[in-house]
Amino acid sequence: MKKLRNAILVLIAAAILVYMYMPTVNFGFTGFAVLLMILIGIWVLLNNPFSITQGTNNQPTLKLGKPGKTSFILIGILAVYIIIVPIVTSWPIFHTEEYRSLIGKVETESNLSSHMLPISIEKIRVVDQPLAQLLGDKVLGSQSALGSQVTLGTFNIQKVNNDLYWVAPLMHSGFFKWQKNMQGTNGYVMVNACNERDVKLVQEINGKKVYIKYQSEAYFGDNLERYLYFHGYWHTGLTDYSFEIDDAGTPYWVVTKYKKTIGFNGEDARGVVILNAQTGEINEYSVENTPAWVDRIQPGEFVESQLNDWGNYVKGYWNFSNESKLKITEPVSMVYGEDNNAYWYTGLTSVGADESTVGFVLVNTRTKKAVWYKQSGATEFAAQNSAKGKVQEKGFSASLPIPYNINNIPTYVMTLKDNGGLVKMYAMVAIEDYTIVGVGNTLNEALMAYKNAFNQSGNKIKTKSKTLVNTAKSIITRINGDVKNGNTYYYFTLKNYPKIFIGSSQISNDFPVTNPGDSVTVTFDNDNQEIIDVSTFKNKNFK
Repeated sequence: MKKLRNAILVLIAAAILVYMYMPTVNFGFTGFAVLLMILIGIWVLLNNPFSITQGTNNQPTLKLGKPGKTSFILIGILAVYIIIVPIVTSWPIFHTEEYRSLIGKVETESNLSSHMLPISIEKIRVVDQPLAQLLGDKVLGSQSALGSQVTLGTFNIQKVNNDLYWVAPLMHSGFFKWQKNMQGTNGYVMVNACNERDVKLVQEINGKKVYIKYQSEAYFGDNLERYLYFHGYWHTGLTDYSFEIDDAGTPYWVVTKYKKTIGFNGEDARGVVILNAQTGEINEYSVENTPAWVDRIQPGEFVESQLNDWGNYVKGYWNFSNESKLKITEPVSMVYGEDNNAYWYTGLTSVGADESTVGFVLVNTRTKKAVWYKQSGATEFAAQNSAKGKVQEKGFSASLPIPYNINNIPTYVMTLKDNGGLVKMYAMVAIEDYTIVGVGNTLNEALMAYKNAFNQSGNKIKTKSKTLVNTAKSIITRINGDVKNGNTYYYFTLKNYPKIFIGSSQISNDFPVTNPGDSVTVTFDNDNQEIIDVSTFKNKNFK
């Protein structure tokens, strides 16, 4: 009867531990083996209790019971599984080529601008994750009743109906808040990544309230990880629980399903599990058939690790001279290419290098197809320092640079923030030459300053990177000046040209003395702006 009682106690302990810690039951995962060791230890203590006896000199002595051989054998087997097996099956010295090939075939290209999407100024991403968090907190702060009940979850960048948004769910702020709102938190926050004034709290879709019932801050069966674990995923590796909405606004949790391919390491995404955050409906997809609205399948941490392994083991494991070794320059960031697909982006640098890169890598966030653009340039950190150096007296910090194709020039675009995290200025830095910098109080001002810096740089950047230049010979129909931050900008229109042009006296001294009816020759880049920045301006009425 004693052993039966002890067995029941161990089973109860097992149920509690499994429910709380949810260990994955599969080869390559150690959590379940550790749990078994704990249970065996409990069994040994229950069946071989310790006692305190009177020793020499009347000193109390702790006397332990003698566990059976079976317990020792089981603990030994589990210890071998936890310590020895991972070394044999996963140690890179035995599996170097497997680690290096995990990223797949890395294709090579020569020009990064050929892949980056030419973009209008209105579509440039100026809101980063910290700013989105700040703006989202302000929305909650304006809703006093709501703000006391919930907190904001993690913001994820995603495309919704071809517009770029940061989206974060409302989360329970504690156990008692969850208990009072067991139907879920009411809604999520959307922040337009291209317009910091476009912030909205979504609580209804087509007249129906939105609830985030299943989430990581819920308890018991409503907890996101536990819900999936006890709905068939107790033996499956799951990671990267990201909140996304489809184009209709329905909230989901997109969870990466992965497998350990090199013993206890070599994590590789194999698909996604999509959970409806309101209804709890679960659907599983392979990489190939995942719905188009899902922006990422490959976790950024997996891509970083696999890229570093690919660069580190280029000459095998025994390469103490670091010959040809590469590493990523910064954690990956999500960008969008010319095909509107999402990519993980980072620079590559030689091991030991600091401010320069040997190229840039784009990894498709769904398929993991990797392309190495062998174009030298500045690291993100060097570009940030270059931008801050333009206004160093202000003490601004720079956001993580995002690469864009600005007039066929691969360009880092970033914001400059004050100590409160608010955007005060914008900066553009040429990736190939970080001394070419444009800074302004608006994106248009930064773009104009950047183009001026580029035009004055001579041949610092290869000719193939430059944009084709248009030349217009026409007559001024309207012209007016506008003073901004001490600089005068001239807006004008030309006969037979439908767009508005803009230039400054830094480009030409002819602007202040030009009137409607004057004949002019202007040059400008091929770009997508509604208001076109001119590169040169010449009034032909003056010799």
